[in-house]
Amino acid sequence: MRDWHRIFAHNALVPPHPQRVRQPAKESTAFQCVLKQLDGPLIRQGLLEVLSEVECHLRVSLFDITYRHFFGRTWKTTVQPAKQLSRQPPRVLFNEPLYFHTSLNHPNIVAVVEVVTEGRKRDGTLQSLSCGFGILRIFSTKLDSPTPASQDKRLRLYHGSPRALLHPLLQDPVEQNKHLTVIEGCSLQYSLKPHPPLEPALHLLPENLLVSGLQHIPGLLPAPGDTGDALRKPRLQKCVPWYLDDVFFTLYPCLEKFEEELLEHLVSDHVRESGGPLDGGMLEVRERRLHVGVHNGLGFVQRPQVVVLVPEMDVALTRSASFSWKVSSSSKASPGNQALVLRSRLRLPEMVPDPAFVVVFQLEYVVRSPAGADGSAAPAATLSNLACMYMIRWAVWRPPEAGAGRVTLPLHGGVRPNPSHCLVYKVPSASMSSDAVKQLESGTIQFQFCPGSEELLDTPTPCASGPRAERRSCRRPPAAPSSPPISAPQALAATQDSPVGPGLSLSQLEASPVSLPQPHSAKPACLRVDSSQRSPAQAECPLEGRVSHLEADLSRPASVLEPAIAEQLQELPITPLHVPVVVGVPTRSSRGRLSRASLALLQSAGFPEILDAHGQPAEAVSPAESVRVEPQKEEADCLRSNEVVLQFLALSRVAQDCPGTPWPKTVYFTFQFYRFPPTTTPRLQLVRLDEAGPAGSGCGSGCLTHILVPLEKDGSFDAGAPGLQLKFTVDPDFLKPGEQCCFVRYLAAQALQLDVWDGDSLLLLGSAGIPLQHLLRQGRPAVQVSHELEIVATEYEQDAMVVSGDVAGLGYVRPIGVHTVVKGRLHLTLANVGRACEQRGSKPSTLPPSRSRVISNDGTGRFPGGSLLTGAGPRREWMVRAQRLAEVDSELASMLLTHARAGQGPHSTRHESDAVRRRKLERMRSVRLQEGGGEHGNLRTSALARQNLLAQHLRDLQVIDAYRERTKAESIASMLSLAISTQHTLYAALGTAEFFEFALKNPHNTPHTVTVEIDNPELSLILDSREWRFFKDAAGLQTPLEEDMFHLRGDLAPQLYLRPRETAHVPFKYQSFSTGPPTQAPPRLSSEKAVDAGCPPRSGAMPTKHAKVLFRASGGKPIAVLCLTVEPQPHVVDQVFRFYHPELTFLKKAIRLPPWHRLPGARVGAPAEAVPVHVRCSDPDVVCEAHSVGPGEPQDVFLKVASGPSPEIKDFLVVIYADRWLAVPVHTWQVYLHSLQRVDVSCVTGQLTRLSLVLRGTQTVRKVRAFTSHPQELKMDPKGVFVLPPHGVQDLHVGVRPWRAGSRFVHLHLVDVDCHQLVASWLVCLSCRQPLVSKAFEITLAAGEGQGTNKRITYTNPYPSRRTYRLHCDHPQLLQFKEDSFQVGAGETYTIGLRFAPRPSPGEEEILIYINDHDDKNEEAFCVKVTYQ
Repeated sequence: MRDWHRIFAHNALVPPHPQRVRQPAKESTAFQCVLKQLDGPLIRQGLLEVLSEVECHLRVSLFDITYRHFFGRTWKTTVQPAKQLSRQPPRVLFNEPLYFHTSLNHPNIVAVVEVVTEGRKRDGTLQSLSCGFGILRIFSTKLDSPTPASQDKRLRLYHGSPRALLHPLLQDPVEQNKHLTVIEGCSLQYSLKPHPPLEPALHLLPENLLVSGLQHIPGLLPAPGDTGDALRKPRLQKCVPWYLDDVFFTLYPCLEKFEEELLEHLVSDHVRESGGPLDGGMLEVRERRLHVGVHNGLGFVQRPQVVVLVPEMDVALTRSASFSWKVSSSSKASPGNQALVLRSRLRLPEMVPDPAFVVVFQLEYVVRSPAGADGSAAPAATLSNLACMYMIRWAVWRPPEAGAGRVTLPLHGGVRPNPSHCLVYKVPSASMSSDAVKQLESGTIQFQFCPGSEELLDTPTPCASGPRAERRSCRRPPAAPSSPPISAPQALAATQDSPVGPGLSLSQLEASPVSLPQPHSAKPACLRVDSSQRSPAQAECPLEGRVSHLEADLSRPASVLEPAIAEQLQELPITPLHVPVVVGVPTRSSRGRLSRASLALLQSAGFPEILDAHGQPAEAVSPAESVRVEPQKEEADCLRSNEVVLQFLALSRVAQDCPGTPWPKTVYFTFQFYRFPPTTTPRLQLVRLDEAGPAGSGCGSGCLTHILVPLEKDGSFDAGAPGLQLKFTVDPDFLKPGEQCCFVRYLAAQALQLDVWDGDSLLLLGSAGIPLQHLLRQGRPAVQVSHELEIVATEYEQDAMVVSGDVAGLGYVRPIGVHTVVKGRLHLTLANVGRACEQRGSKPSTLPPSRSRVISNDGTGRFPGGSLLTGAGPRREWMVRAQRLAEVDSELASMLLTHARAGQGPHSTRHESDAVRRRKLERMRSVRLQEGGGEHGNLRTSALARQNLLAQHLRDLQVIDAYRERTKAESIASMLSLAISTQHTLYAALGTAEFFEFALKNPHNTPHTVTVEIDNPELSLILDSREWRFFKDAAGLQTPLEEDMFHLRGDLAPQLYLRPRETAHVPFKYQSFSTGPPTQAPPRLSSEKAVDAGCPPRSGAMPTKHAKVLFRASGGKPIAVLCLTVEPQPHVVDQVFRFYHPELTFLKKAIRLPPWHRLPGARVGAPAEAVPVHVRCSDPDVVCEAHSVGPGEPQDVFLKVASGPSPEIKDFLVVIYADRWLAVPVHTWQVYLHSLQRVDVSCVTGQLTRLSLVLRGTQTVRKVRAFTSHPQELKMDPKGVFVLPPHGVQDLHVGVRPWRAGSRFVHLHLVDVDCHQLVASWLVCLSCRQPLVSKAFEITLAAGEGQGTNKRITYTNPYPSRRTYRLHCDHPQLLQFKEDSFQVGAGETYTIGLRFAPRPSPGEEEILIYINDHDDKNEEAFCVKVTYQ
């Protein structure tokens, strides 16, 4: 795609004059022009003396003398040294061929050759000069006759530049005009002749494009030998046809609204340009066309095909039972966002495997005024009644080298250059959305593609069956038995429902209206005529006078749809169907606890012991015990500091996990505890117990397999104690006033979510939830609790069409389409150690308490005296020392000469001792200067230095005086405003509304209407009295409340009336949903950015915000100023969601909220109190909303997110409120959207499918390795570590052998093994089907521990040659083969040995045996049904 964009941008053509284009088109003629040599003293000697490195070249442009218009593109020769023109004889050799073709065979179409010299001036800049030009006649004076082939000719050169041809005095014949002066003795030798060998390649070159034979033309093979001239005898590349199916366009926000906005803009443009309304007063869309053509960067290879698109709803209305139409799942997103679909297959026979060859899609609308009320057209063809065509969107697609698949492309629009060089309808404004959302909101096109041969469509397939074959058979119209054979063009048109439409003019489109159908017929009359009864004129010209095609005629007649359109449809209370993701999945603790032997082994591993403040072991608490929370005990605890300890001990593998699946060697964890920044632990090595100590016996549920050991930077084991211990200190210095109770509620109600990652592949293993209620000490010095948690991996399948599920315990719902797999068990210990707090007197006491909701202007901000340029903070003493202006103003100091030379800054003279010391040093320096000046040689130098210093001081005094006069008024006004200013500090968390009131007093004896001006959008006035009352009640505020306090004036600032000396309480609310800069990179893209295990940072690096409120009186003067300093506080994340989605698409998910009232035994649908649910998001480009289905029903939060390019990770916060005024969040979710490159693979179970992925190198050399989430089904080559060169391209070969039918996702990562960074990631979408089972067997085995059973089956080679076969099985843990491969002769029978392993539990199992050929393609499949008794 990059090659096409480069060629398209560099070969933009200027079209010919419009009057020339309107003339009748003629056949294009190809020419070859060879510019051989330039003779004569063209360059003067003076020019060679002024310029250095002088070179010259020729420029050729096409020119229309009649209309004085340059067109085409200027072509340049190679640069030659100009010194040859100063020698004898003066001559410069070029010998460069030039090719072009044009249909403008008129004598006034000429080629202008310009001689240009280039050289460098003395300052090094490049200068180009025109030394003359010549007019090369292409056609003779006789019309329609090109210049005959002849010998070499001489072209006379004229003084000046070719721009002289634009002067109106230069009339034809130009060569004889008196204003042109011939350069004596100078000429250009050339040859011009027609070039018929170029005619087979004219479709690859646009008309009037001048190209060199050395230039690469996409679609042509390189020239043989060393000539390099590929256009002298051009050789075409072989074409490979491509087929496009299921093409549909999606326009946002929906098709109906998009077309409505388009028609409104067209009507307004017509009114603005013509000055009057339309004749009919409205417009309608008559057709939606799609132009599809192949473009090689220079132009369209063939004329684009024109087919007609119809709305998806019309397809459903017009298709009868005999037509099988399959709508893609992507177009079923929502009923309102219907797509424009194409019901035919597109065939592109002119594709060439060249990087510059692309397919261009152009969406065109045909718009005209509707017919009259009686269905008849207007009598006169006025401009408003004519059909007009508008280009709406376009897209470019580069086909892959091989293979089939589905692709989604963004549509382009607006003023950017397009292949048709026409105006395109606008795209959404850039200020509305981000780049990712803007790219998708302009629309998308989706289709399926596959390569094929020339005979693919015409070759009959006798064994075709199914919906695809039925749809293909319905496309072909029945031919009469006596009809003649279909020619090649007709055969091509017969394969498409929408034929290639002609380029009709406006009069042709307006000529005949849509014909009304005859009564008692579902089809128009033109379709009910049999082919044998048509007249010859109808058979030859089926499209004469109107646009007639199958897709338009299959639509429902206008008279049938008219009543439905006239009536307004009522929206039904339906919820969009998405499989919901459940919030608050209960923590799954392991049912099978560790055995006593494993517990003893875990204790003897040497993990550090958790001690309290007195050195005693912390009190152990059982995780099965219920916790009774008593807030009074927590508040009365003398140990005010809580040291929360997380100790990661071991990781066990579950028994039901597949034994062939590799277990990770290293892991790391990510989580976020309370308001601390997101934490990523260092990588931990998984060490087997037989390596770390005595191995335990057995591998049951109570078996401990691996312990966690920290790694050093070089990858070796840490010599210290095993495990990892993290500490989080929550003390009064960390908590803001009144936050202790919030922390207690967090521990009592929340669960900590841990994400477990593979440290080598950076793949997510699963998640675990840890209840924190056991960390409440309840007056005890220290508590600890040991957990054994299941690591659960959640797999989301494609969204089903029906949302249902079963209700689990505690009111949780398990939806369909979501599968959970237990990957392992995590052993860790949580502890809370109470410590005494040190009394620090340095903690500021001037900060307003959290309960302070009323801010009053008490005069604390009055002017304290001193310099006007100093800070406005409070002073401890009223004695102010005078300072120089340059010492307190850095802007002034930068403009002074003496101050800059001394190197003094505004902060260097704050203390008296520094000023005295500096003054003494200046005196000492001046004394030494005078002593040195007494010498004879330095006397004059000293006098000059003093004179320069005096001049600099005088200049500085002038600058200081001017600066004082300029800033005096501003500084005085700023200081006087401090008398009415009030400073206040807010501690605001994300999503939490901080409510306060400002006591505004009118200081005058006259009433005023005060205007409230706010400079921060996150700070707002509370205008609704109900909202004001809600916040007053929540804060327990007893100040008066007023109805209709503010006077609103549209978009202007609110106003309130104040009586003389009156004080009013103005309510404000500060609420922010922006997260600010991220505190840490996402864990998937970071190397080892782990928080220190000893003490993680206490708060994120969130910048301080400021807000200013100005209260202006009636005259515009301020009466009060409120200056707010907002200190953002880290937020609490209740749950983390991670979604993996293809890049540049929309993710639509429904997240189910937990029930607000979990009543055991409550029946479904029981009436309950309706809780209003409101949703806000930190990213304005994310669409999120909540819908209430009904009382007692679960509530879902719907998200619509545009994914970015791979491997981008988009993270945002979703805040849930249960009150109308969005006061305090009840849930806060962290959502991560991983954008991956999508790879669609259609495969057969048990069969190997190969594909290649392109790897592109980064800036440096990297040692990388590929990892997959399903190593049993995906194999990579190279398998191990390999080197990825910088900026290089390399293939990664992937072999897919699935064992289970269905659709699912597989993750593929390319990881830098040195830095542990993610280089690339793919989302492999598998669509697997089972092969046809040829034989079935049944066997009964004994369940339980045993030695297994041996069986045999036979296979006969049906081929007449010796073949090699490979054996595979979908249950390798239950069935093994005696030999994995065997050879058998032609027609011979081979016995396959089978060994069935025992199964501990009774039941039934179906085992598939795959017999594949030497290429691993499935030959036969056997099914063995095993019954274990």
